[in-house]
Amino acid sequence: MSRIRVLPEQLANRIAAGEVVERPASVVKELIENSLDSGADRIEIEVEGGGSRLIRVIDNGEGMDEDDVLLCLERHGTSKITGDHDLEAISSLGFRGEAIPSISSVSRMTIISRERSADFGTTAALNYGKLMKIHECGCSPGTIMEIRNLFGNTPARKKFLRTRRTELGHIEDVVKSYALAADRVTFILRVDNRETLHLGAEQDLSERLASIIHYTKSFIEIGSKETGSSLPRLTGLLVPPDEPVAGSSRVRILVNGRAVKDRVLTHAVSEGLRGFLMKGKSPSGLIHLQLNPAELDVNVHPTKQEVRFRRSRDIHQFVVQGIQTAIHGYQQTLQETLFKKTPPTTASPTPGTEPAAARELPFTRTPKPDRTAPPLPPTAADVSAPPQHLPVTAEPEAPVKESAASDVFATQAKKHHELKVVGQFNNLYIFCQSGTDLLVIDQHAAHERLLFEKLKNGYTQKAIARQSLLFPETVELTTADMQTVSRYEKEIATMGFSIREFGGSSYVISAVPALGGHHSATELFLDILEQFANASRGQKGSLLDDVLASMACKAAVKAGDELSGQEIEALLDRMVQADLFSHCPHGRPVLKVFSDTDIKKWFHRS
Repeated sequence: MSRIRVLPEQLANRIAAGEVVERPASVVKELIENSLDSGADRIEIEVEGGGSRLIRVIDNGEGMDEDDVLLCLERHGTSKITGDHDLEAISSLGFRGEAIPSISSVSRMTIISRERSADFGTTAALNYGKLMKIHECGCSPGTIMEIRNLFGNTPARKKFLRTRRTELGHIEDVVKSYALAADRVTFILRVDNRETLHLGAEQDLSERLASIIHYTKSFIEIGSKETGSSLPRLTGLLVPPDEPVAGSSRVRILVNGRAVKDRVLTHAVSEGLRGFLMKGKSPSGLIHLQLNPAELDVNVHPTKQEVRFRRSRDIHQFVVQGIQTAIHGYQQTLQETLFKKTPPTTASPTPGTEPAAARELPFTRTPKPDRTAPPLPPTAADVSAPPQHLPVTAEPEAPVKESAASDVFATQAKKHHELKVVGQFNNLYIFCQSGTDLLVIDQHAAHERLLFEKLKNGYTQKAIARQSLLFPETVELTTADMQTVSRYEKEIATMGFSIREFGGSSYVISAVPALGGHHSATELFLDILEQFANASRGQKGSLLDDVLASMACKAAVKAGDELSGQEIEALLDRMVQADLFSHCPHGRPVLKVFSDTDIKKWFHRS
């Protein structure tokens, strides 16, 4: 007698339910997806007892006739796909035909549905997978799915449910995610007969997201509001890095209108925001990636919350670039808002004099790089080398306290901002008036970002200025350090260091990056060597940014450095012309704005 046998249909559905129906929120997700696939523009969700006692989803979609109601109860009964070609390019949210029979096998289910063109609807009642009755009824067009006593016949599963509050939180999260995916659909959530969420179709996406995450300010917009036919397309809204969010900080991810959890996209968002988020802080907002359905596989997980991309590396880079483009736009908006940016002057310099913008001084302006062509290489004519070093091979960023600075700043060109400098506080913060607002700038963080961008551009073009040492320094390295030097020899050279073996474990440093020329060469070299050594494999890009950020941090003005009014003006002028300026490379904010209203509140003024 054979020991292998085919399981009964009802038992097979209960097994499938273990994969598809993890908790009440899984039921809500599957039913909302069916409602959206049916073309509904109004979806109401009613929940009692954390979802285990009652889940009711009401929509005004196309509805079903009696035959379709019966067929949807059959396993793999679906209207979404008909053959292999459909499975290779799925455009609907549901497609397997497993959800309804799986849910009905672990609950008491009632289906009430009516097609728009029909005079009457159909009611079907099931008791843990067994059809009890089906008959004609009067009802509104659309479908009502009612789920009672979820996991009533599987007490072990019910015992593993979390608290009512936790399960309601998961349900609410599902509703919010799909409300963002289908922002032209009205969503209403009622918990224990009390309306807890109402998102109307009259809201635009930004208003809907703002109400969901309890955020009241402007978003960073990703992509264009205009919908085109070209794919892939990335759109979305991000909360500016420094703005607090009342709820949990995370980015909701949508792919072709489907709420998913994907490590590739999550990492891409963080990568695009690198240098604008402090360590340990997560981004918040929404991104929506739209692809040709043939470019991804949504049939990789029972709950359909995971997707697999055909070209995941390309998609990752596409999202990173989209986020970075949005950040650049955000920087321009800040410049125009805070600095009241004015066009650069076109006046010719006085014969025999060099415009200040062309000199490499503590805070001289650096023109924005042309993104269509590499920047011009630096020239030695722009350099004023400190006496303890030989002339540099390209322009250095000279120390702030250079004695000739005041004379050069006196010839500074017309400023490109309309800020009124109030003064310097604690030799660290610069106070400015921007319209009726108070702008506070961290001088170290501001200068650090500017130097970091200069170093990064120089590294990309292999044109980081290096400064030869009059007296080369000798450093003793450990075996591990020597291995690091050997492994990252090209990167170290591109960063402006010139080192060579001197026998045994000794190395000679004969040149350093010009920006760090006023620091100990040994200290600067060992610092970047330590970061190279601590880097893990596969993070080379991030590692290089970290090393360059460390170099910029050491070269920037420090807390306690007193700046003259001309130096402050020059710093502001460089900030207004920089592509990126609002955060230091480590993610710390460069500036903070206090509005006139905020200040009046402090002193109880009306």
